[in-house]
Amino acid sequence: MDLEISTEEFQRFRTLIYDESGISLNDQKQGLVASRLSKRLRELKLSTFSEYHDHVTKDSSREEFTRMLDLISTNKTDFFREPRHFEFLREEILPQLESEKRIRIWSSACSTGEEPYTIAMTLYDGVSDPTQWNCKILASDLSTRVLAKAAAGVYDAERVQDVPLETVRRHFLRGQGGSDGMLKVKPHLSAMIQFRRLNLMDEQFPIKSPLDLIFCRNVMIYFDRPTQERLVNKFYRYLKPGGHLFIGHSESLQWVTHPFTGVAPTIYRKDG
Repeated sequence: MDLEISTEEFQRFRTLIYDESGISLNDQKQGLVASRLSKRLRELKLSTFSEYHDHVTKDSSREEFTRMLDLISTNKTDFFREPRHFEFLREEILPQLESEKRIRIWSSACSTGEEPYTIAMTLYDGVSDPTQWNCKILASDLSTRVLAKAAAGVYDAERVQDVPLETVRRHFLRGQGGSDGMLKVKPHLSAMIQFRRLNLMDEQFPIKSPLDLIFCRNVMIYFDRPTQERLVNKFYRYLKPGGHLFIGHSESLQWVTHPFTGVAPTIYRKDG
């Protein structure tokens, strides 16, 4: 049974979460916060959300804060979700980079890894000889819990039920014995990807080489417009001229000021 959270307690958590992660919780999310955090309070033997707020804010290691965000944030994702983006990568972007055979991509809210592994599969299958290419993907998320799962690269077989069988055979190992019904991504995919915890609210990101692509899909729906605008303009700085930003199909940059040029629905280019 969920513990009750007062309006004042909810406001304190809402402010803390917004200031640290950019996630904007409206008044209707009060029940969701209570539901998702109640179990954690019981685990810690705390009786009120005010006690838990003190516990989170006084934890100098920040581990409890990260755990709280893990519980609050939604991490829904699929392999080849919003497939038009991967078609654009294969058909429009890779041919442009054929001469240099080098690409740098950031999956900025990678969740449990389906997005960066899909990007890696698209790269591997979309060029004539992937061994001749220098492909690097930075996959980041705010949640250490989902990053650990992503880095392990192990999934229930049902997660790929909509992926063509030949693609699955090419890129996954099937579990045997006690791991029957599980799949693990093959080393040629994981070798392309570096997983790292990053907060999109940070003023600067630890990215030194200009990027060809940034994926930031189905994340900005949780941000208010000023936060969206700041983030999009930060992304612009990290892309090379001609680089692209992909956002989710439920998102739009229509109401924020930005320097990108729209080239297709939810696909934007940095000109210059």
